[in-house]
Amino acid sequence: MLDVKKSLDRLTWNTQHHYAHIEAQHDFMRAWAVQFEMGYTDFRVVEMSLQLDGGQHDLLARFAAAYEKVYDYEYDFAAGGLAGFNEQFGDQLPEYKKAADNLLKIIDEIRSINGTVK
Repeated sequence: MLDVKKSLDRLTWNTQHHYAHIEAQHDFMRAWAVQFEMGYTDFRVVEMSLQLDGGQHDLLARFAAAYEKVYDYEYDFAAGGLAGFNEQFGDQLPEYKKAADNLLKIIDEIRSINGTVK
């Protein structure tokens, strides 16, 4: 498996901080959007690494599904700001938190097979 430690670190940071940013109802800011876009790149690097490994199909499928759930929440914030997020998902913060926690759990699984456990 490729060394994806930095990508896993950034995905972890983004997932934790983006949820906290939205939960606190902070306004949209340009840096958040850049982090969101770079997070997608990090996701793709990890995804490609799991694909190249060949023996991680279940983990790859769970990682992709978990990322997509978090992506849906974050995309509405990136595209429509706080108002856009609240319009679409304002009453779903517990579900967003659950999705974020699930992604973080899967990232830790990837760390354990990648030899990059914190």
